[in-house]
Amino acid sequence: MDTLSYKTVSANKATVTKEWILVDAENMVLGRLSSQVAMLIRGKKKPSYTPHVDCGDNVIIINAEKIVLSGSKTDEKVYVHYTGYPGGQRFQTPRELLKKKPEAIIEKAVKGMLPKTRLGRALFGNLYVYAGTEHPHEGQQPKTININDLR
Repeated sequence: MDTLSYKTVSANKATVTKEWILVDAENMVLGRLSSQVAMLIRGKKKPSYTPHVDCGDNVIIINAEKIVLSGSKTDEKVYVHYTGYPGGQRFQTPRELLKKKPEAIIEKAVKGMLPKTRLGRALFGNLYVYAGTEHPHEGQQPKTININDLR
């Protein structure tokens, strides 16, 4: 029997092929978009997925300010931040966060869906979020995809 036919092949840094993907977030629901982007960044949709290796793609998200939250989350959801000083607990709603820094709302959602390890922190570096339609990654020739078509 051929022993090479049933050996598990793990991907490593040298054998991984990373692509650049462009996603338009206009009128997309935040949670649905974030979960799909986290899967792309992690590489879980690839047949060569290996849990301990960065085998995902680099994802560029544009139009972050046009994201939609379902239900009444825009006013009722609260992001909590602690400054480190006594009495330094700060609260923000998504509406306030979208006005100040629209990229942060998508970054927080995707970061929460990645592993809380060294690998997760490295994977988060493969996400690029921009408020408008312009981005500085034209040189990488990103492939535009529609998140709703992924299954």
